[in-house]
Amino acid sequence: MKLHIPPALQHYRYRYLWLGLLISIAGSQLQFAAIHWHIRDLTGVPDPMALGGIGLARILPVIIFSIIGGTVADNFNRRNILFITQSILAVQALVLAYLTYSGLITIQYIYILTAVQASTMAFDLPARQSLIPNLVPRDVLPSAFSLNSIAFNVGAIGGPLLLGVVPEGALEYAYILNSISFLAVLLALFLMGDVPQNINKAGGINFSAMWEGVRFIFKRPLISSTMLMDFIATFFASANTMLPIVARDILDVGKTGFVWLTSAQAMGSVSAGLVVSQLPKIRKQGMLFFGSVLVFGFATILFGFSTTFALAMISLFLIGAADAVSTVIRNTIRQMQTPDHIRGRMTSVNQIFFMGGPQLGEVEAGLVAVAFGVPFAIISGGVGCILGLGFVAWRWPQLMAYNGDEPTLAGAPAD
Repeated sequence: MKLHIPPALQHYRYRYLWLGLLISIAGSQLQFAAIHWHIRDLTGVPDPMALGGIGLARILPVIIFSIIGGTVADNFNRRNILFITQSILAVQALVLAYLTYSGLITIQYIYILTAVQASTMAFDLPARQSLIPNLVPRDVLPSAFSLNSIAFNVGAIGGPLLLGVVPEGALEYAYILNSISFLAVLLALFLMGDVPQNINKAGGINFSAMWEGVRFIFKRPLISSTMLMDFIATFFASANTMLPIVARDILDVGKTGFVWLTSAQAMGSVSAGLVVSQLPKIRKQGMLFFGSVLVFGFATILFGFSTTFALAMISLFLIGAADAVSTVIRNTIRQMQTPDHIRGRMTSVNQIFFMGGPQLGEVEAGLVAVAFGVPFAIISGGVGCILGLGFVAWRWPQLMAYNGDEPTLAGAPAD
């Protein structure tokens, strides 16, 4: 297959945003990995519950603020919202760096600052995701979302690898680099200029407008079923917070091995995302979606059985590749089936599902790991993912039969 410039990058507003995210996400993923390693250092011993607790700090603010964040994204200029949220995230990283440098840092402070970050993301993500259909025409949305996946996963590779060069006992440098990385998105938002947005039907900031978003989703089985599948898969098969224990206490590969294991999943996602971004149109999307989740579950089981570094890397690579394919299809279905005036609210409800799954899954994995050990927690999660897939296939057969045909919706621009 001859490589060409992905269609979405031919639209300059999206190109600015994508390049900014490419840098910023690397910083965010650097901080994400650093926090997990930091908690393991602060506990001094393997403590799955201390690592799992970070999931609660991330998901509770999302549950509380997400619907509000989506309503705000539909009623106010999404580009301006991102200026505010990205600035707050930069300050949060600086505070984390200061506390670490001064020696005042504790697990409790990490939890609190993580909750601040998650609260901000509850407003940032609906605005960012619903902005994308305002930047590119609807026929290139699959390309845009596959490129989003690539940006996220390039950052998920580069961020943890950067942690490998951060000196031992100097994690504040990781947090400072993350703070600086947000300047890339702020510059991109400035360069792209005004972005047209339909707010005439948004309905204002009130309970009725928020409930409209929830009602919209659950009246559309294609959207609600993909959200439920996303939650089930990531709830049971979320093993990322166990990686410090796998690297340090099971595989005995230390910090260097940890950063490579953390990056392996993203390497698989980037590889799959590059392939998908080149496709002009994806057919049989439902079957492809179910197949990718099935691979995700089996690869998780394989990772749980891994006793060598090589097998663990291969398993995580497969997990990432499968997740990238399902993510592109899920996002394309949701955005193309949702009118512009309600996209922020749809994304905010989706945020509860796709963030709630892995974050609550980290708590679940921590509890199971305490009771039965880390390998059992990972293996049983993969089995739960596959069983959940079977339930969704039985309950919503129209999702498996979905072929990529979409209704025509307003709100997608011409460049």
